[in-house]
Amino acid sequence: ISGNVAQTSLADFNKDSVDSLRIPREPQNKVTVVLGAQWGDEGKGKVVDLLAMDADIVCRCQGGNNAGHTVVVDSVEYDFHLLPSGVLNKKATSFIGNGVVIHLPGLFEEAEKNSQKGNGTLSLLFFRVVFNFHQAVDGIQEQLRQQQAGKNLGTTKKGIGPAYSSKAARNGLRVCDLVSDFSVFEEKFRVLAGHFQTTYPNLNIDIDAELEQLKSYAERLRPLVTDGVYFMHTALNGPSKKILVEGANAALLDIDFGTYPFVTSSNCTVGGVCTGLGVPPSHVGRVYGVVKAYTTRVGVGAFPTEQDNDTGDLLQSRGREFGVTTGRRRRCGWLDLVLVRYAHMVNGFSAIALTKLDILDTLPEIKIGIAYTVDGKPLPSFPANMDVLTKVQVTYETFPGWCCSTEGVRSFDELPSQAQAYIRFIENFLQVPVKWVGVGKSRESMIKLF
Repeated sequence: ISGNVAQTSLADFNKDSVDSLRIPREPQNKVTVVLGAQWGDEGKGKVVDLLAMDADIVCRCQGGNNAGHTVVVDSVEYDFHLLPSGVLNKKATSFIGNGVVIHLPGLFEEAEKNSQKGNGTLSLLFFRVVFNFHQAVDGIQEQLRQQQAGKNLGTTKKGIGPAYSSKAARNGLRVCDLVSDFSVFEEKFRVLAGHFQTTYPNLNIDIDAELEQLKSYAERLRPLVTDGVYFMHTALNGPSKKILVEGANAALLDIDFGTYPFVTSSNCTVGGVCTGLGVPPSHVGRVYGVVKAYTTRVGVGAFPTEQDNDTGDLLQSRGREFGVTTGRRRRCGWLDLVLVRYAHMVNGFSAIALTKLDILDTLPEIKIGIAYTVDGKPLPSFPANMDVLTKVQVTYETFPGWCCSTEGVRSFDELPSQAQAYIRFIENFLQVPVKWVGVGKSRESMIKLF
């Protein structure tokens, strides 16, 4: 009798379990994502810093130290290249995902520099390693492009491309290799270094010296490393948490959807959140696109709204448009909404943070690019072919400037009517609401609209 009861109970249990699985369930926690919507340098760091103040976990999902984010807090300026900008919140856990490639000397230098300023430091790491020879090869490749084609890609020479190439070739090494059996890691490292030496005979690698350095890093890293997929799964499915994801670079620098070949080597669109952190798509919540009130670009490549004139010089000087990572002068031009609309198509922005509006304060007239034509024929969307992009003519919408300072403004209603009209036009064109407007460098200068 007891046997029959047990069988009946088990059958009922299985049926109830299966039935419960068939009921759609909302994820326990979702990640909030901040992404660049242009060619980078939009001010993502400040938006992340703003949202990170009450976050429990702040994640970096892709890229490397080719990216640079500047955050200003209490008049102190912080430059981040590898650490998530949210590291300024000492209560939050900072997490670097497997989609990131990292040069270890740069990581420890940055962590030490920020700890001296009294910030929180990195808690968890799980990423791929950029070696010294990756950086050397990056420079050699740029030199060869210049010699062979007369035009390089304008990389930061931080080794990002060669490191991602190693990843794709399946001979790259991850931090989990480094902190495991070092003798096995050493063998793999020598094979990888030998591969690059064969490809680039002039490459000078001190294998033994770098291995000695890496061995010391392994000891420092070991207590910080965790299984990234398990960590994110636990965070997403456990008690309520605010999880923030910070993208590096920007949509038009994405290796698949950007202005190829003048792009970075990773996916800096929303898909990189899933592949870089091991986050299921169902756990992606709000996606905020960061848009500068004008457009900038570092390095070479097509730039339809570029203003190589007094206007461009004014934007460059007022905006202090120099690369955080390389110090290179950024090219400047009008806001290009064809480009931003394309970024929205790929990322599905929930809302936009419009930054550096104050840089436009002195302009008597402001333009926005709203359409492209080639040989008199309108283009229905942003072109994938960069040869086409170099030929486009831009149709502009012209707005009167407000010719007064907005730096002290702290609400939308306080903005000049011309500035309000500029913002509303952007919202209506993109059919995406503007949630924040930046009018200065500090945390306090971000106006929240809703």
